[in-house]
Amino acid sequence: MNVLVTGGAGYIGSHMVRALLRAGHTVVVLDDLSAGHREAVAPEAVFVEARVEDRETVSRVCEEHGVQAIFHFASRIQVGESVIHPRLYWRDNLAAGVHLLEAALDARVGRFIQSSTAAVYGNPVKVPLDEDHPTAPINPYGETKLAMERMLASYARAYDMKYVALRYFNAAGADAEAGLGERHSPETHLVPLVLDAALGQLPAVTVFGDDYKTPDGTCIRDYVHVSDLADAHLLALGYLEAGGESAAFNLGTGTGHSVREVIDMARKVSGKDVKVVMGSRRAGDPPRLVASPDRAIRTLGWKPTRSSLERIVKDAWAARSR
Repeated sequence: MNVLVTGGAGYIGSHMVRALLRAGHTVVVLDDLSAGHREAVAPEAVFVEARVEDRETVSRVCEEHGVQAIFHFASRIQVGESVIHPRLYWRDNLAAGVHLLEAALDARVGRFIQSSTAAVYGNPVKVPLDEDHPTAPINPYGETKLAMERMLASYARAYDMKYVALRYFNAAGADAEAGLGERHSPETHLVPLVLDAALGQLPAVTVFGDDYKTPDGTCIRDYVHVSDLADAHLLALGYLEAGGESAAFNLGTGTGHSVREVIDMARKVSGKDVKVVMGSRRAGDPPRLVASPDRAIRTLGWKPTRSSLERIVKDAWAARSR
């Protein structure tokens, strides 16, 4: 199948491109390189440097390459930044998404797979969270992702377009053999920050609160390997191809790990010390966020086989230490 991957030079997008190529698909990557890296794009993919909101270019690319499905990864992802600069998120996550969907309709692309987030749920009412949990985001990042999902649902009802929204919990890990890993600027994710501290590239890693009602007092999160995420997207495409109805799916493992557990695993894997500085709690950080991935496992046939904490940290360390 001919597919377009927006944000295909970014962290998850670049892993997705390689997964699609291995599966025999023809891939076009569209990325403006504002956050992605050109060298992360597999050489077998066609690369187009352009912004998602450039409707004319996106429509032309879709028509020229006979695009049949779009994987949409291009967006802003920092929760804190979204609170400080919400206009950037409504512009780049939602307004740009409107233009992308319009281009998809213009080019008669019938399948759309959306990179979404557990942030659409907001503060958890119950844990683990399933897809029927209330959606009440508490920051503009989650609000824009949920708005995009709602727009897709309305398009699916009105037009000949099917979609899957995949709600990630904590993406982590790397395909070290392909030279891929997390390269955000600034880096805000725990695993790469801890590994940078192990490498001496950071003086210490800050733990934001150790007085939560969890076994060791630090927040618990559900970490899922980026390559398992890519597998889920492939399965979502197959699901739509087989006539599956538009839907949202959680992508997590159902098992949570605390901040201290991640730090201890980094020490074990790297064989190096990781210095820790205690900080105060961050506003809006719930004590525990863990997915119920049952729907994705049951409906898509997804199996997060690489998502043990040790495998995630080992793969991230192999990529980071290069």
